[in-house]
Amino acid sequence: MTEHEQQPVGTADDAVPTPDPAADAPPAGTAAGDVPPAASAGPDAATADAVAADGEPEPQPEPEPDWRDRYLRAAAELDNVRKRARRDAAAGETRGVARLARQLLPALDNLERALQHADEDTDVDEADRQFVEGVRIVHRELLTAMGQTGVEAFDPTGEAFDPHLHEAITQQPAPEGTEAGIVLTTYQTGYRLKDEILRPAKVIVSG
Repeated sequence: MTEHEQQPVGTADDAVPTPDPAADAPPAGTAAGDVPPAASAGPDAATADAVAADGEPEPQPEPEPDWRDRYLRAAAELDNVRKRARRDAAAGETRGVARLARQLLPALDNLERALQHADEDTDVDEADRQFVEGVRIVHRELLTAMGQTGVEAFDPTGEAFDPHLHEAITQQPAPEGTEAGIVLTTYQTGYRLKDEILRPAKVIVSG
């Protein structure tokens, strides 16, 4: 047998591997073409399983607003605004009345002096008496109009002296039977508007 006729002898390494049917078979309990549960669930399901495993609470929906409570609060706030507006309006009206009354006080003082002088003069004719009576009516009407707005005059003669209400222009010895600190004479009438003193009364006090 010549060299060309000799057949090579194969080794175990040169053998062609035979495919193993069991290696390509799907896992037990899974039909062919099925996808394993972990793979079919996808990444979202895996994340949800991880959150559940960690014990994190699931997000809760926001609660519905309490419309009744909001309505009651708004109604209470509106009522407070109305009360505050009424108080401001009343305070503004009082300030306006007080300002006007202070401007009229000098005119009232002049009318009172004129009437006092007319009462002291006894030598007057009928025409003068009628003129004086007309002045007296004007003075009375002014006092009435101011009284309707809350302004009132006060004469503290015989009362105890109060520095918040009276202005002492002089002091005289107390007459017998009279205590010290008593108003003997009112030199100028005082005026007040409710609790506000527009002008203190000028008085003479016993000492």
